[in-house]
Amino acid sequence: MNFINSLKERAKSEIKTIVLPESTDIRVLEAARKVTDEGFAKVILLGKREELQEIAKGIDISDIEVIDPTLSEKRKEYVNAFYELRKHKGMTEEKAEETLNNPIYFGTMMIKEGEADGLVAGSICSTADTLRPALQILKTAPNVKLVSSFFILQVQNSHYGQEGMFLFSDCGLNVNPNADELSEIAISSANTWKQLVGTEPRIAMLSYSTLGSAPLTESTGKVITATRLVREKSPELLIEGELQTDAAIVPEVAARKAPNSDLAGKANVLVFPDLNAGNIGYKLVERLGNAEAYGPVTQGIARPVNDLSRGCKTDDIVGVVAITAVQAQNK
Repeated sequence: MNFINSLKERAKSEIKTIVLPESTDIRVLEAARKVTDEGFAKVILLGKREELQEIAKGIDISDIEVIDPTLSEKRKEYVNAFYELRKHKGMTEEKAEETLNNPIYFGTMMIKEGEADGLVAGSICSTADTLRPALQILKTAPNVKLVSSFFILQVQNSHYGQEGMFLFSDCGLNVNPNADELSEIAISSANTWKQLVGTEPRIAMLSYSTLGSAPLTESTGKVITATRLVREKSPELLIEGELQTDAAIVPEVAARKAPNSDLAGKANVLVFPDLNAGNIGYKLVERLGNAEAYGPVTQGIARPVNDLSRGCKTDDIVGVVAITAVQAQNK
């Protein structure tokens, strides 16, 4: 069973409600139909049913809940709650009314008020437009300083990582994290691995140097400091750094480059020093390694809100809904 199918089965054990605000996108309607048919989550579409039925054409959405943010009986309650939440930032009642016309803001308020468990968007909107409402309304999870992103990569016929499965972070949000931010990304990634995969995370802090093999620079020093900070903050985690990628995942290489490390050669969570490395790395593995890539998925928000690529396919949306539902179970 592949990764997403295993998550769908887990999601069925405790059905969560996931909001899909970009319902004028035919891919979102197709995904809503698939999720509903497979029965691993309840989805709510935001929009006008008549308009969506016209867009859906041959897709039956008659049994899927549709809420019009402009006519919802909860609208006034949400507007008042949003105003109270943001008035210290200069929010007015009029501006709150206008803002809640945006389906992503409305959907995020549904989560805040307990009417939904998670949200998936980004097939039409930018990452900033998807995540800004979440950061304003839901904020970060307890004891989390930084929101970051990850990909799950599943490489076929590979014995590296967890039978070819890895978590890569951060590949989508933080451009050049400092040492403390990098340590927070590592800790969040370890927690995500436990939630989604269920086995022990083995974290490699990646670099072009392995345990001092290259002269100390600002770049390697950041990774070394981040590794130390993770050990101080979460001493229960198994982590090593700095490590080159081959020393992190190939036991034979690790035996030569890091013979005294308990983790080297066995990593399943790879933390990249910056966004350039992370984004380049996951795309190379996806394309050249013919890997399945699931993401980018966010971690560190108080409730799960996940961003799609605007080039996503219907099945990509279905997969992110499954991930979001399992994340919601763990909240």
